[in-house]
Amino acid sequence: MNLHPSRGARGSLAFLAFLASALVLSVLVALLFWDPWRTHGSAAKRPLLLYCAAGIRPPVEAAAQDYQREYGVEVQLQYGGSQTLLASIEASKRGDLYLPADESYLEIARTKGLVKEMLPLARMTPVLAVHKGNPKSLLSLDDLKRDGVRIAQANAEAAAVGKITMAALMKAGRWTELEKHIVVTKPTVNDVGNDVVIGAVDAGFVWDATVRQNPQLEAVVLPEFADVHALVAVGVLTMSEQPTAALHFARYLAARDKGLPLFERDGYEPVEGDPWAETPELRIFSGAMLRPAIDDTIDEFEKREGVRVTRVYNGCGILVGQMKTDGKSPDAYFACDLSFMKQVHDLFLEAVPVSTNQLVILVPKGNPHQIRSLNDLGKPGLRLGVGHEKQCALGALTQETLKQGGVHDAVMENVKVQSPTGDLLVNQLRAGSLDAVIAYVSNATEAADELEAIAIKDIPCAVAVQPVAVGRDSTYKQLTGRLLDALRSPESRQRFEAHGFHWR
Repeated sequence: MNLHPSRGARGSLAFLAFLASALVLSVLVALLFWDPWRTHGSAAKRPLLLYCAAGIRPPVEAAAQDYQREYGVEVQLQYGGSQTLLASIEASKRGDLYLPADESYLEIARTKGLVKEMLPLARMTPVLAVHKGNPKSLLSLDDLKRDGVRIAQANAEAAAVGKITMAALMKAGRWTELEKHIVVTKPTVNDVGNDVVIGAVDAGFVWDATVRQNPQLEAVVLPEFADVHALVAVGVLTMSEQPTAALHFARYLAARDKGLPLFERDGYEPVEGDPWAETPELRIFSGAMLRPAIDDTIDEFEKREGVRVTRVYNGCGILVGQMKTDGKSPDAYFACDLSFMKQVHDLFLEAVPVSTNQLVILVPKGNPHQIRSLNDLGKPGLRLGVGHEKQCALGALTQETLKQGGVHDAVMENVKVQSPTGDLLVNQLRAGSLDAVIAYVSNATEAADELEAIAIKDIPCAVAVQPVAVGRDSTYKQLTGRLLDALRSPESRQRFEAHGFHWR
């Protein structure tokens, strides 16, 4: 029996081996050039479904067309009244984005668990629309009460402009007397404007942008609407199966050099948006003791948003010194205590307290030196570690705590180590080179089986408050604001509390 393959078989085997090698090489090359941060990759090539208020159609449709030309991603637009669209989202449990005519609908959607992120786009104001030239000289609400005047109104249960104008007129005490002149109720603001154009009615309540988009209409500005505004924003739906792709388009729509000029072109007042970037990069300064509580949240934020966040952890005194030297802020600063935020308050927007952390005395398990209070830290021969007064909030608070406790001089006699972070103190305590340290309760959570925490009682300053703020110099203030939202989310709260922090 011939056990050797024929020449033809050997040639086929060689050819198959060549194909296999070529395939492996192609895969390796593809991996070499693959960028996991590119948010418009294969997953984003699927169409995005956006529920859009009918009155916002022109700029959104134009932006969707531009986006498809640039990235090859189709944005399917479903139009209707804001409330009608919200009901559709709730019933269908499908879609990626929701863009109502007023943010109040997004807040409702958020309370129902339907929306996660919200990106502001533009502002609108309700006006009275009349035919060009205002043939019936309708200049006030009183003029609308004249015999024969016909008014169109958007359905308050379906469209944002209907709900907002009705609420404003009721607040002014004018709704009841005007309601009898409303001869038709329409599902969208565009339908109201069209009725005015064709002469089916003499006037209708619409958005100022609606009038600017139609040369056959004229706006009558009413004092009753002077303080009434709608904020247009786009929300990312929680049921989206491609949230990173949805956020990619949402950022494009909300970018001051992409989608927002289209809103301005079509008569809306755009907000101050971020510039467009394929993969934005943020920089956050944070006190070192916050790292265990925030690192996972920032990781998740990076992945969901398709962005990069550079983290700089250190003692707050060191971080503050760097900011004062540079004269500029990072995109965000998460301070270990309010005192270190106040030192650079001019570099940041409003700071928001997020958590608190308690100062404690940490000792080895079993408490071999029988330390019960601050007074015991002055025992002769004790080796003590504290935070560095100038380099970190821990050190500054420790000094103030010792002074208020009346034991500063005696305790400082035993201090062998002053560190810029509590973690370094804990490591030396665990190694046996120190007998006790003053640190945050959060510093001990990773070593709870080795250490004991002794509460510092009756001294108010022994509690640190951790605030976070957006930098005034940040290029991406909107994006950074969403990072702060993530750091203040219920999921983030669980991480903080798991590491010994208390939630504000």
